[in-house]
Amino acid sequence: MITNANLLIVGNLEVFVVNKNIKNLHLSLLPPNGSIRVSVPNGTTENIIRSFVAFRSTWIKKQQQKYNDQSRQTRREYVSGETHYFLGKPYQLEVIGNDKGNGLSIRGKKTFLLKTKTDITIEQKERIFNDWYRKELRHVLDKLIKKWQPEIKVRPTHWRIQRMKTRWGTCNRESGRVIINLELIKKPYHCIEYVVVYEWLHLTESKHDEKFIPFLDKHLPKWRQAKEELNRFILTHQEWN
Repeated sequence: MITNANLLIVGNLEVFVVNKNIKNLHLSLLPPNGSIRVSVPNGTTENIIRSFVAFRSTWIKKQQQKYNDQSRQTRREYVSGETHYFLGKPYQLEVIGNDKGNGLSIRGKKTFLLKTKTDITIEQKERIFNDWYRKELRHVLDKLIKKWQPEIKVRPTHWRIQRMKTRWGTCNRESGRVIINLELIKKPYHCIEYVVVYEWLHLTESKHDEKFIPFLDKHLPKWRQAKEELNRFILTHQEWN
């Protein structure tokens, strides 16, 4: 029998197994490289899990290949001509010198305009972008909170925006805190909405059964599409200390 959380080798596939209080086995492929996670009901035998994964091995390998083929953005240098994303749309960066100070704005429908002092570093340019992204994501969050508060009765104690390595969002039921990944502001609006509602709903519904999925199906009918999109989008180059 598999322990609460364990690594299982099925053929040449590494499978991370998680025991949960659920009724059915559930397979997930996680970004950025399509790592395999199988959630299983408590008490599930190893043979059942192996058969479950083996039956789907061809599909799994095809999906993992898609992850491997997916383009990953190179390290950003914040120079004119680079492409940066905002709400799912690409914008070409134009950098101009400005002795009066630094600032970032959108010009027209296709251009990021970055005004900077001539001696500014790449790290400082990145900070300007992240500060701007954070402000814009906060605006989106405020709008979504106002929209969904009547439907999701519980009120989170705190909404936090931060960069995360592997998650678009997370929540803590005990503290009532919800954390949203700063990178989400680069994705389409409906993807941000999906993550916000998903994590928010987890404060009241801990299991993916009964009320959880029906709520998403009723109030956010395209949530599965948004989830799939988040796994397909270009991954931003990140260097983590």
